[in-house]
Parts: sequence; structure tokens; C-alpha cells
Amino acid sequence: MLIVSEIIEKLKDVLSTDGKEGKVFDKDVATALELSQANFATMKNRNKIPYSNILDFCALKKISINWLLYNQNPDSLVDSTDKYWIKYFPEVSVSAGGGAYENEDDYEALEVPPYFINMLGGKENLKNIDAINVVGDSMEPTLNSDNIIFIDKARKDGFKDGIYAFTTNHGLFVKRIQKRVDGNLDIISDNRDYPTQILNQEEINVLGKVVSSFGMVY
Repeated sequence: MLIVSEIIEKLKDVLSTDGKEGKVFDKDVATALELSQANFATMKNRNKIPYSNILDFCALKKISINWLLYNQNPDSLVDSTDKYWIKYFPEVSVSAGGGAYENEDDYEALEVPPYFINMLGGKENLKNIDAINVVGDSMEPTLNSDNIIFIDKARKDGFKDGIYAFTTNHGLFVKRIQKRVDGNLDIISDNRDYPTQILNQEEINVLGKVVSSFGMVY
């Protein structure tokens, strides 16, 4: 189990080696993580790790998050090359339903290779990217079961021919969405064995646009 106090001590070491003069206090760590002292104290008392803030801090300082959280790569405090990370939710699956972001802290840090950055909108946009799994065949041949898809949470509307992850009362899905002239939405499965559905915009909660994927092509 990850312990917040241990991570805080590592962050203090980072700030010390980064040129901070004098003793490093909790308030300095809170500032570095862009948290208020009150929120920082609450998270520390509850042993709740502010993953998003830590990911941003590691990206800024070019520090391996695996070293910070899991003691990997202990020989080097700062990586010699840039590392880029996004949130990957291995337990979340879309397409056939049966998944949801029930716990936003239940994710792994997935390293993204530099050549993949532009496809995800550039370095500054990585904070908006989540990675989740696909199950089922409703989006074949575009997306196959066991693909990992990358969702840009900053792109939730417009619905120009694109694939989106969204929730309805029936679960979590990934489908092609096109806006109709009457304002309703065509919910399209690329696998023509599945019929197109028509939904009102109020019936769905769009999580973001699918901007890329990893996985096998069949």
C-alpha cells in the first residue's frame, strides 16, 4: 500500500535537490503540487494520494513517477530523457457496457512514447487524456476487443464524424456519434451487424473523444 507520508518525504528530497534553500516543509510540497495547505493536510490525514497533481509535478520536473511511487530506477533521481504519462484505468471497459469510472484514483500511470505525443494533442494536453479498454465487437473493424483507447476529455461536443466514449443508464460505451439536423444524435456501431440508435443529447453523458488506440488489428 502506498503511504502518503513516504511520498511527501520523497517530494521534499526532490525540492531540496532542486535548489530550495533551507528546510522543506509540508507547505512547500503543497505549493509545488498546486494544492491549498488545507486540502494537502486533509489528503495527508486520510492517506489519499493526489495522483493528478503528482503526475503534473513529475512531468514538470522530469522525474520518473515509477521511482517516486514504487522505488523503481533508484540510481537516478531525474531521468535523462523526457517521460510522458497518462492515466490508464485497467479495470474500465467500454463498448459492451459493464464499466464505469467508479473510482477516479484506481488507475495506473501509463508511459507514452514521445512519437505518440502529437497524436494525443501534444504534451500540454496529456492531462486531459485517459486510457481505457475496449470489449466486444460492436466497433470492428475500427476498434477491436482488448484494444486500449485514448480519450480526450477536453473534446466532448461538436460530434463531427468521430468516436466518443459516453455513459447512458445502461453502462459505458464507445460509439461513433453524428449530430442530426433535429439536434438528436445518431449512435453508430462501425460493425454493421449492430443497428444505429437515435438518442437525445440529454440521454448521454459524453466523457470525451477517442483520439487514438493501441492494440491488435484483425
